[in-house]
Amino acid sequence: MKKILSAVLAVAFIAVASNAVAAPPPAEVVLKGATQPAVTFDHKKHQGQGCKKCHGEGAPAKIDLTNKDKAHALCIDCHKEKAKGPVDAKACAACHKK
Repeated sequence: MKKILSAVLAVAFIAVASNAVAAPPPAEVVLKGATQPAVTFDHKKHQGQGCKKCHGEGAPAKIDLTNKDKAHALCIDCHKEKAKGPVDAKACAACHKK
């Protein structure tokens, strides 16, 4: 029983310690487009929305936005909901700056 308790405590300690030393989120994220110029996403500016808004449940991880439609839906739908920032998927230069 002591071995099991020790193992559980060791795993809990490692989990807490690994979260304590996790790298802080980047201030900016550059999303490379296949046909359009890259989008420089101001991550720091958007953190007030809460991680779950974009990353979903669980620990925040890198979001795969290689699919244009998925990226547009995530970003533009949120901008429309908040009535802020670029909201027209056809106004490419609003986000894809050269």
